[in-house]
Amino acid sequence: MAELTDDEISKLRELLEIEAIRHTKLLYSHLMDTARIDDLANIFTEDAVCEFAHYGNWEGRETIRKNYHAVEDDMQPFFAMHGTCNHLVELTGPDTATGRSYLYEPMTEKAADENPLIYLGVYDEEYRKVDGRWLISRCTLQFLWPERETSSDFPGTFPTRA
Repeated sequence: MAELTDDEISKLRELLEIEAIRHTKLLYSHLMDTARIDDLANIFTEDAVCEFAHYGNWEGRETIRKNYHAVEDDMQPFFAMHGTCNHLVELTGPDTATGRSYLYEPMTEKAADENPLIYLGVYDEEYRKVDGRWLISRCTLQFLWPERETSSDFPGTFPTRA
């Protein structure tokens, strides 16, 4: 087997970073669904911004923590499932990246003959590497269903490399 080229090693390093970012995004859904809100808040940068349409804009980790507690504290673990998929990630620098993923959020306590969907949406996110760990620095949720609530520039030009 031939040794890896410098280009292949560089691409592998890029893939390792992308996989670490995807892990952060999967952790976001898991922590929310298991009601571990304090742990959830800790995957955001101190100066993070969340833009959640009718839930408002949340600025800073402590505001994010407080607001997630306000929304989620009365809910049982896995009351809903934040299924995220199609996570496309682009590194924009050695310590920055952007990502987009789809949200399918069914509620688990609906009867079999009821529509379980709460939301369909698209997450647009910015990530920043802090002390060797990828964190979310901006999270924008574009709601597509049941009501369309999107930013004026949605869908934008993501991804930038096609």
